[in-house]
Amino acid sequence: MAAPKVAVVGAGVIGLSTALCIVETCPSCSVTVLSDQFSPNTTGDVAAGVLIPHTYPGTPIHVQKQWFKETFTYLFAISNSAEASEAGIHLVSGWQVFKSTPKEKLPFWSDVVLGFRPMSEAELQKFPQHQFGQAFTTLKCDCPPYLLWLEKRLKATGVQMYTRKVADLWELHSKYDIVVNCAGIGAHQLVGDKKLFPVRGQVLKVHAPWVKNFIRDGDGLTYIYPGIHRVTLGGTREKESWSLSPDPGTTKDIFDRCCSLEPSLQKAQDIKVKVGLRPSRHSVRLQREILSQGEVKLLVVHNYGHGAGGFSVHRGTAKEAARLVEECVRALRGSSSRAKL
Repeated sequence: MAAPKVAVVGAGVIGLSTALCIVETCPSCSVTVLSDQFSPNTTGDVAAGVLIPHTYPGTPIHVQKQWFKETFTYLFAISNSAEASEAGIHLVSGWQVFKSTPKEKLPFWSDVVLGFRPMSEAELQKFPQHQFGQAFTTLKCDCPPYLLWLEKRLKATGVQMYTRKVADLWELHSKYDIVVNCAGIGAHQLVGDKKLFPVRGQVLKVHAPWVKNFIRDGDGLTYIYPGIHRVTLGGTREKESWSLSPDPGTTKDIFDRCCSLEPSLQKAQDIKVKVGLRPSRHSVRLQREILSQGEVKLLVVHNYGHGAGGFSVHRGTAKEAARLVEECVRALRGSSSRAKL
């Protein structure tokens, strides 16, 4: 049969990395990326891009750990290469602090990041409101350059990219053999997934080059993540809010919370406010599906619903989605050879 044609819907960090993994796993496929938004207008462009996992209640922990480990290993290799600055990836050390000691002192990912240990009494003196903390080194990715780097890698392998709003997966069936749905929050409408809901995140990007260490409150709401050019201050988690308009009261609240953790931020300059909608659900939807209209069938692979943790597991889930595409290709080859018989 001719080279199977694969359409990836969505050009955020999940869509682009899934397209790249498909190219690597199934080199015989012809891959096209279709999206109504490309960088710098994706949810990923707002994300802080720090590799600290968020837990998905509906996904087994060993699976989440595997996704995280694959993502960490992949980005760590880039951070150790000449591509690091173009891809926007670097190591960052810092602290996760808690007002009271958590039940779980060793999170499932503690042996994947580097140098994980409890904070010393001397370190904790920096955070008088907190009584327990963890110190470690992880990876930070500046998302806009990383998305552009992924696009460049894809174009170099011959992947086509088109700005197009896909309203229904069926509109792709006449031109493509397999459709990969990486539409993020767009899947709410695209495939009518009622289990998917937005969690609104507002962050500030500030100029504070003296801040070198990340600081994250254990509740996950307040965080300071230094990037190459800007420091990301956060944040909010507003379930079921679809608003993309920055809220001035929230901006002040985020700034005050971050200054209480790092008082030097009072002198931060050039504050820009960004808002994104995290595509959240109980578990990442990562599965094959065969859609049917009468005799006509459409092979679909879904990879969306990563919520606040998409960056930390993006490469791991992309590899899994590419494996599912490989299964679809085998099914297509099987049916075409049966048709010849």
